[in-house]
Amino acid sequence: MPDSPRVPGNSVDSLVQHATDNQVCRITLNRPETLNAITPDQRERIIELLTDASADPGVRAVVLTGTGRGFCAGADLRGGSAAGERVPGDVARTIRVGAQRLISAVLDCEKPVIAAVNGTAAGLGAHLAFACDLVLAVESAKFIEVFVRRGLVPDGGGAYLLPRLVGPQRAKELMFFGDALTAADAERLGLVNRVVPGGELEKTAREWAARLATGPTRALALTKQLVNASLDSDRTTAFAAEAAAQEINMTTEDAREGVASFVERRSAEYRGR
Repeated sequence: MPDSPRVPGNSVDSLVQHATDNQVCRITLNRPETLNAITPDQRERIIELLTDASADPGVRAVVLTGTGRGFCAGADLRGGSAAGERVPGDVARTIRVGAQRLISAVLDCEKPVIAAVNGTAAGLGAHLAFACDLVLAVESAKFIEVFVRRGLVPDGGGAYLLPRLVGPQRAKELMFFGDALTAADAERLGLVNRVVPGGELEKTAREWAARLATGPTRALALTKQLVNASLDSDRTTAFAAEAAAQEINMTTEDAREGVASFVERRSAEYRGR
């Protein structure tokens, strides 16, 4: 689907708020009047922030959330058109450089990413949450594979992510009907790690992020890579990747600290190196 025009009168930094505190980068979508539908400018900013967080040794965990009643209502289609003449390849190119890059930025981030789903997550917004390593959701949150309602094929990696999370039959049910999935049902299916009351979402997200930010950062990054790659690998490839990851990780200061703390019967103090 084509990119929509830029939103006038707003800076991208006001529409995508971010701050780093205690080694946790918090990225907040801030267009509550549209349930945080993502514009191209916002998408590029989120990708930039995730890329920076991945490379920054001062960031050891990421929280992605939204303001208002919505986590993310998907791509902002206002101003786009499904009609009109197209050059062959335009749509595929737009998806590759747009929605797919956004989801890849989450999957490829070397820091653990927590989705704190504060409300509706629809279309690309649902896939943005599902791409995160851990998903927290308020009791009122809903997840909607809205594409079929618009006569569209799912984008943003949906047909890649969902079967791996819930299996092909469940994925097809969600995508064929486009029914709203409650937070409780999403947790039951394994799409959400934990459902919390609305007033506890920020507190829980901060607690989880703080635990991750004091963990062995490189070991977590390698673990994330192994798990993500395992679903596309045969056993031989997965075992070889595991051995290589162990080899790399054992050169880190945190691995040495972890072993030393065990031998010395004390709590480990990881520094993310």
